[in-house]
Amino acid sequence: MGNLTPELAALRDETRDLAKSYGLDFYEVIYELVDHDELNMVASYGGFPVRYPHWRFGMEYEHLSKSYAYGLSKIYELVINNDPCYAYLMRSNSITEQKLVMAHVYGHCDFFKNNAWFSHTSRKMMDVLANHGAKVRRYMDRYGQERVENFIDVVQSLDNLIDPYSPYIDRGTTPRADARSEDEGPAREVKKIAAKDYMDRYINPPAFLQREKERMQAEDTQARRFPAKPARDVLKFLLDHAPMQSWEQDVLAMLRDEAYYFAPQGMTKIMNEGWAVFWHSQLMTKHLCDASEIVQYCDTHSGTLASRPGQINPYKMGVELFRHIEERWNKGRFGAEFMACDDPEVRRQWNRPTNQGRQKVFEVRRIYNDVTFLDEFVTPEFAEDQKMFVYGQDPQTGKLMIVDRDYTKVKNQLLAALTNFGNPIIKVIDGNYKNRGELYLVHEWVGGDLQLDQAQLTLQGLFRMWQRPVHIETNEGGKGRLLSFDGKESTSTEVTASHPAVGRVGSAKA
Repeated sequence: MGNLTPELAALRDETRDLAKSYGLDFYEVIYELVDHDELNMVASYGGFPVRYPHWRFGMEYEHLSKSYAYGLSKIYELVINNDPCYAYLMRSNSITEQKLVMAHVYGHCDFFKNNAWFSHTSRKMMDVLANHGAKVRRYMDRYGQERVENFIDVVQSLDNLIDPYSPYIDRGTTPRADARSEDEGPAREVKKIAAKDYMDRYINPPAFLQREKERMQAEDTQARRFPAKPARDVLKFLLDHAPMQSWEQDVLAMLRDEAYYFAPQGMTKIMNEGWAVFWHSQLMTKHLCDASEIVQYCDTHSGTLASRPGQINPYKMGVELFRHIEERWNKGRFGAEFMACDDPEVRRQWNRPTNQGRQKVFEVRRIYNDVTFLDEFVTPEFAEDQKMFVYGQDPQTGKLMIVDRDYTKVKNQLLAALTNFGNPIIKVIDGNYKNRGELYLVHEWVGGDLQLDQAQLTLQGLFRMWQRPVHIETNEGGKGRLLSFDGKESTSTEVTASHPAVGRVGSAKA
């Protein structure tokens, strides 16, 4: 397997057996020993050197090569979610670093195989991407490299307009049984709760009945639209309905599949890296390191976890939270009694041994993603230990200082940044806007305004595929705004906010 030296092959076998003895479960791992230039090349392709040709990968390669040459960054390892897993080792790494990397890799491979958010990803993605690369090369030969590459540019600019949760839940995109057409008789009536006449206005408040009536009317109106329900997977909508040539549809389908393959990695970055660090720490300090290597290991390990006030290192955040969970469940710091305790000192001294910590971290690894991981397990004690405060710069000294100790503000900022990878949530509302075949989308506003210049560029990409004017409704400064592109010019106009029942932005009537 791979091209490892006999010494590295022996280390691989030892590390693999140790990892399995702790309960880690992973696919076979094939290690490849590569030079820094080869590793930069593989990394620029996202770990898959068999992908389609595109200038973006060359730009990424130049960035990685210069960063390495100037000593700004170094890639110790690279591992991909596949069966078997492929892992790339830097040939210039020391033996101590190779031990650390192998232990780290087995943590990643266990996470890939067992975390629920990876359950729908292809385990033969190396073959899938090789097939994609071959198809794109054939299209370039047939239609011209520039033409195909320009279309790939457009798709890549839109590849975050997917629904990362769609593989796990049913969005109900098929027409609803209660959807009504215009000739299906009178509109639905709001069902009232049976009550005496003198109590009716209290049991069935007129304001509530009016809101329900408006909501049902909006739902019926949307059901007669195309699509019948707001579509979050914009790429799927374009794939099904945009007027594209067959090769363009094929390229869009391939790149959409790749976007869904990589999505779980973005959804679990903190957990995945934290899990790998958690296990390489265990294996290195208890088994693999000898006395002569401990200083070098600590130097490399500390560099991986280094952070500064006001910044979040996913490696450190992940491993510290896993350790916090293990300690909590080992000491019985869970359950109704513990959660009801509001004395900080009692909570810190709480120790009712249950030794369920290891079982709990394996459970967490299996079912959580970054958003639910932080939301569930970041406690006041963890936030204080990790100094999760709001920092600002002292105007007199220029030094960072704590300006707010309310950890929930930092936590909420983190959750907002992680939700949908920090991207705005965009949905297709109408594919035949004003009965003119125009595309109407909405930005599901949750507190963050769109970057209008980027939004206009996105509209241009959508127009390239839809071939008709495209619009997106958003919220700016509390007011509705409609951004449009008709193929010649971009416009921005203030509009009345749409009804919230159809998923558009704006304020609901009280």
